[in-house]
Amino acid sequence: MIHAYPAPAKLNLFLHVVGRRADGYHLLQSVFRLIDRADTVHLELRADGRVVRDGDLPGVPEDRDLTVRAARLLQAHAPAGAGVSIRLDKVLPMGGGLGGGSSDAATVLLALNRLWQVNLPRETLQRLALQLGADVPVFVFGQTAFAEGVGEILRPQSAPPAWYVVLMPPVQVPTAAIFAAPELTRNSPPLKIARFSAGMGHNDLQPVVVSRYPEVARHLEWLAQFGEAQMTGSGACVFASFGTEIAARSVLRQLPETMQGFVAQGLDRHPLYDFCAE
Repeated sequence: MIHAYPAPAKLNLFLHVVGRRADGYHLLQSVFRLIDRADTVHLELRADGRVVRDGDLPGVPEDRDLTVRAARLLQAHAPAGAGVSIRLDKVLPMGGGLGGGSSDAATVLLALNRLWQVNLPRETLQRLALQLGADVPVFVFGQTAFAEGVGEILRPQSAPPAWYVVLMPPVQVPTAAIFAAPELTRNSPPLKIARFSAGMGHNDLQPVVVSRYPEVARHLEWLAQFGEAQMTGSGACVFASFGTEIAARSVLRQLPETMQGFVAQGLDRHPLYDFCAE
């Protein structure tokens, strides 16, 4: 039997770089909001203890695939012989700042936590997720989050209902190169969680990406006609928030043929939120 599960995208409603640790990792503040645009993860349980990927993911060898690594990580806690075949239907662009690969991995953790009857609590699953990457824990956390540290310190954050127009410039932005850029500002003053509200903050990575990727600048400029437009994560995708679906779809209908985008609704909870105990 093949089980299919969504792996939703995220938006960074703001992203500040507030410092740098001695080990080189950047200290961040951000608000993560899940949206209902999603990859689909197909899982078929096996009894031979193998974790295999069905199908190709261009540029990503199987051993480096976060979904494969996530399943193998959870295997240490699973019954003997637990295995799985994994197939991805990708909708979210790679190198787009929507967290697609991280979300795919988190969906594997959440789904196999139930299918393999591992039943780890959320906090334990988040610690495992951090071994896969800084963005993976927020998808296991599974709700709008105020994030600090390298992105692993998460607190629930309320956000008003919103529809987002998200544009996808035809470029892949390498996260590591943007964080390593000498011109990156790394001293934004930290915000207090109680003071955050929608519309506050900005994305410290955006000026660096815009200067290096004219397509990102072009998409931002077009979207800024209709509202406050900003980049998510380290790019390349950009977004603007609207109060109604009608308003968002009205903007999308005006999108030039040379651009691609979609409308998505903000999610208060991950579709698989109940797949692990608190």
